[in-house]
Amino acid sequence: MATTGGALALVAFGFVVFANAVTREPELQDARADAIVVLTGGQTRITEAARLLQDRRGERLLISGVNQKIGRASLLRISGLDEETFNCCVDLGYAALNTIGNADETARWAEALGYDRLIVVTASYHMPRSLAELARAMPNTELVPHPVAPDVLRRRAWWLDSTATRLLASEYIKFLPAAARLAVSRVISPWQSTSVTAASGTPPKS
Repeated sequence: MATTGGALALVAFGFVVFANAVTREPELQDARADAIVVLTGGQTRITEAARLLQDRRGERLLISGVNQKIGRASLLRISGLDEETFNCCVDLGYAALNTIGNADETARWAEALGYDRLIVVTASYHMPRSLAELARAMPNTELVPHPVAPDVLRRRAWWLDSTATRLLASEYIKFLPAAARLAVSRVISPWQSTSVTAASGTPPKS
């Protein structure tokens, strides 16, 4: 019983640390990389990633995990980019169905184009799991997180908002096995040089 209670307390403490970390405003930076990848799941993520491309923070943009029913015309409209920039510098990934798929799709894309430093755009609560899966799939690539904070995490303190708390708890449960997979991959393979830099900007509102 004592062991079980201790384990539950540790998990609860980990959740609080996780929740506070993903709702904290990161330091403002003007990071640049070889390219940008955005993991789909919200229109604002794509718009923000397109803005980074427009600002020349990376030379190409991968939109990973695009729904099969969404065509280029819709994504062009959502991105806010001009047609020339979109056709020139935006790649669409339709293969990924989840975060593990995003990581595998991104790894193949980065390897094909010779990129070893990427800005990663996704929701702030999704960022830790995304970085864990990406680091496992591409251990020699430097990852620069650029989180986008959804409105539900900006309204008020997360512990005062049941919707925010449920969202964070669900993501924390998903993050734990992702972190475990990354740890195991480090044990069974020689340590590689993956690094995750500080967040590259204050999360824009979703």
